[in-house]
Amino acid sequence: MKRYQGIALSLLVSVLVLAVLIWLSPGRLKGNQYANISPSGSVLEAEQAFFDFGNISMAAGDVSHNFKIKNTGSEPVTITKIYTSCMCTKATLIRGDGGKIGPFGMLGHGVIPSIREILQPGEEAKIEAIFDPAAHGPAGLGSVERVITLENNGKSNLDVSFRANVAP
Repeated sequence: MKRYQGIALSLLVSVLVLAVLIWLSPGRLKGNQYANISPSGSVLEAEQAFFDFGNISMAAGDVSHNFKIKNTGSEPVTITKIYTSCMCTKATLIRGDGGKIGPFGMLGHGVIPSIREILQPGEEAKIEAIFDPAAHGPAGLGSVERVITLENNGKSNLDVSFRANVAP
């Protein structure tokens, strides 16, 4: 009898885990449409998707770089979320008019709010990446790579990334 109870409990836990994964999946239904269905003409691209800071000093403090992004499609692109791959990195969206939205951090480390920033066809903006080389202390020395993700309604999410070699 205990054996059957254990199997039933395992089956129940598996079904619950599967249900949570389906609920969290990016393509789940929202209202009467899928969340990730893309307008055919929406394309968000980065002029430079990767930047190398080279050698930087932990003692010198934060470094930053602006990634230029553009809607190269024929339809508006809506940026819905921005997040980073590590708590040592912050990202801010800078509109063409100078307006700033953010900073945004790492998923799982505080709330990453949903946003609704629309870039019209041909419109440009910047993503300011700010990296704190001291965030991890001595364990953060050496080569690091970080990613910033922009979720949007375009053909795919946009990732920009950077690398740095952190010295004391």
